[in-house]
Amino acid sequence: MGKTRTRSRWRAYSSNVPGLTGRVLVVDDNKVIRQLIRVNLELEGFEVVTAVDGAECLEIVHQVRPDVITLDVVMPRLGGVRTAALLRADARTCHVPVALVSACTQLEVEEGLAAGVDAFLAKPFEPSELVRLVRQLLRKREGEGVSGAAAPGDAEPVGPSAG
Repeated sequence: MGKTRTRSRWRAYSSNVPGLTGRVLVVDDNKVIRQLIRVNLELEGFEVVTAVDGAECLEIVHQVRPDVITLDVVMPRLGGVRTAALLRADARTCHVPVALVSACTQLEVEEGLAAGVDAFLAKPFEPSELVRLVRQLLRKREGEGVSGAAAPGDAEPVGPSAG
């Protein structure tokens, strides 16, 4: 039999739609969480592309060219902290804001800070907190320009709030 062609597993859901506020690459091995994040961000006008783990993120990030990346910590093949470190080490992606969206331990938070992660959002989270975080990271990127990568230690924890 001939070689089977496979289609890429990522796709942009809302390409070239007026009113979009930015492109987010959502990386999580849990399909339900990916869908939850995708739907909530799309409802707020974001274009969302998804990946199932860090390895797939690194395969598609240069094609997708996201404005913000959210990463789960524990994923098969390549976890979120290591993915963040690799993104920071690449001149083409070092400026992209990265948030860990996970039930992080203190050690994972410290490793994330060392890897240059910009923010953390603890699971479980309120969808409004996720949207607020992505908007905040997008504003930060726009304010700093493409050369303004966050320095390790600039990350801010984000969690459920009363507001």
